[in-house]
Amino acid sequence: MNNEEIIKLLGYLIGTRYVPTVKAYISELTGRTRVVGVNEISTKEWDERRIHLIGDANNCIVSIHFG
Repeated sequence: MNNEEIIKLLGYLIGTRYVPTVKAYISELTGRTRVVGVNEISTKEWDERRIHLIGDANNCIVSIHFG
């Protein structure tokens, strides 16, 4: 599954509250094992298969990034 397909598949998560179980859900749907949750620390190494969930001050998902 490419990044554009993932955005289409997971777009409905934008604006919802982040909970840690979302990471496992995303991994199951996409087949990607590297999912970084809101406010989690990750390495700076570039991994085009890694999914980053970006959140706001209310812990809601505002965007999905890759790399």
